[in-house]
Amino acid sequence: MKVEQIYTGCIAHAAYYVESNGEAAIFDPLREVQPYIDRAAKDNAVIKYVFLTHFHADFVSGHLDLARKTGAAIVYGPTAKPAYEVITATDNQVFKIGEYAVKVIHTPGHTMESTTYLLIDEQGKEHGIISGDTLFIGDVGRPDLAQHVVADLTEEKLAGYLYDSLRNKIMPLSDDLIVYPNHGAGSACGKNMSKETTDTLGHQKEVNYALNPALSKEEFIKAILTGLTPPPGYFPKNVLMNIQGYESLDTVLERGHKALTAENFEMVANETNALVLDTRNATDFANGFIPNSINIGLDGSFAQWVGEMIPDIKQEILLVSNPGYEDEAMIRLSRVGYDGSIGYLEGGFDSWKKAGKEVDTVKRITAEEFAKIHENEKPLTIDIRKKSEFQSQHITDAVNIPLNEINNHLAEFPKDKPFILHCAGGYRSMIAASMLKQRGWDNFSDVIGGFTEIAKTNVPKSDYVCPTTML
Repeated sequence: MKVEQIYTGCIAHAAYYVESNGEAAIFDPLREVQPYIDRAAKDNAVIKYVFLTHFHADFVSGHLDLARKTGAAIVYGPTAKPAYEVITATDNQVFKIGEYAVKVIHTPGHTMESTTYLLIDEQGKEHGIISGDTLFIGDVGRPDLAQHVVADLTEEKLAGYLYDSLRNKIMPLSDDLIVYPNHGAGSACGKNMSKETTDTLGHQKEVNYALNPALSKEEFIKAILTGLTPPPGYFPKNVLMNIQGYESLDTVLERGHKALTAENFEMVANETNALVLDTRNATDFANGFIPNSINIGLDGSFAQWVGEMIPDIKQEILLVSNPGYEDEAMIRLSRVGYDGSIGYLEGGFDSWKKAGKEVDTVKRITAEEFAKIHENEKPLTIDIRKKSEFQSQHITDAVNIPLNEINNHLAEFPKDKPFILHCAGGYRSMIAASMLKQRGWDNFSDVIGGFTEIAKTNVPKSDYVCPTTML
C-alpha cells in the first residue's frame, strides 16, 4: 500500500500522502501546500480528499488552500462544525481512494471530533491507522487543550473519553497494523513521545503506558494528566483559525514579501508597532543586531518559540534574515498563525551595518571562562531550560526560570549586579538575551554552548537524574 509520511522536523509534524490508481489523499497537511500538489503530480494523480484528524492546535493546517487549488473535498470526523464547507463523516463511514479504502473511526478524547482513519489496501486487508493526536508512538494526545476553547470540556472529561476510545476502538484492532501518528518527539501535544515516527500497534500495546490493559479508567486519567505542563499560548488561537478559516498563504506571502532598504526598514519600524524579528543564529545575532530586535533563530524550533514568546498572533513583524531565507521565515511563521509579516531587511543585517545604523551586541563567554568566574565570584546564574531539564542536572547554585516563563518573572533579573544566562546549547538563552536587552538589561553574559559545555567543566553540579524517571 502506498503510504508516504511527510515529516517536518522543526515542528515535529507528520502529514501523509496516500495514492492508488491516480487518486490521492492528503492527511493533516501543513500550511504550505505546494509540496503535496507536486507529489501528486509526480504520480499523475488527482488529490480527491483532504482528511483532518481533528482541529489542530499546534499549527494552522493547509486544508483550505489545498482544497481551493485542487478541488479536493475536506473531510472531518463526527461532531466537527467548521465555518466552511466540509464532509462531516459518520463513524465507520468508508471513503474510496482508487482501490484503497479509508474507514472513519471516531476516537474522541484529545478533542471531541478527533478521528482515526483505518487504511485498507486493494486486497481488503487492513494496513494501518492514521491516528492524529489520539495515539502517538510512546504516548497519547493530551486531553487538556479543548477546554481552552470550550470551557466545559474539562481535561478529566476528555481523558475519560480518550480511555474509552483507546479501549473500545483502537486496542481491539490487529497487532500488525502500522500506527501513523501526527507528531513525534518535540511536539507539545504529548509528554512522552518517541523519536520513532511509526510503529506497529502490537508493539505499542506492549510499551505504551497509556495502552496498559491493567489500567482502570481512574488510573488512566491520573496517568495521562500527571506531568502535563501548560500548553503554549498560541494553541487556542490556532484551533480557532482552523475552525473559522484564514487567509490564503499566497496572500500572506505577497503582503510580507517587501524588500526594504535600511532607511526604509528603520522608517517602517519607527512608524508602526511592528516587532523586529531577527532569525539568524545565536552567534551572528550576538555579534551585532538592530537595537530592540528579538532573536528567534531559524536553526532551532523557530515556530514553537515564536508562538511561546510573541503573545499577539496578529503582531506586525519586520524580518531580519540571512539573504534568501525570508520566505522560509514567513512560511514557518504562518504555520503557527503569525501572518503579520509586513517586510524584510533587504540584504540582511550587513546592509544595516553598511548604512552606518546603530548596532547592539550581547556579551558571551565560554564555559571555561564561566567556570573561572563562578569559582572566584559566584555570580547569579540563571538557567532558562525547562524544569525537567533543570531537575535532571544543574549548576548547584543556579536559579531556574524557564524561557517561556520569563515575562512573568522579570523582577527576578537584577539590574544592579551582573548575572549569567545559559540554556542547554545557546539557542534559547539568546532568545532570552534579546528580550532582556529590549527591556533595558545590559548587565549579563550568555554562556556559549550552554549547559552542554558547562557540564564538561569542574563547576559544581547536582547529581544526574535520568529524565525518564521523573514525572
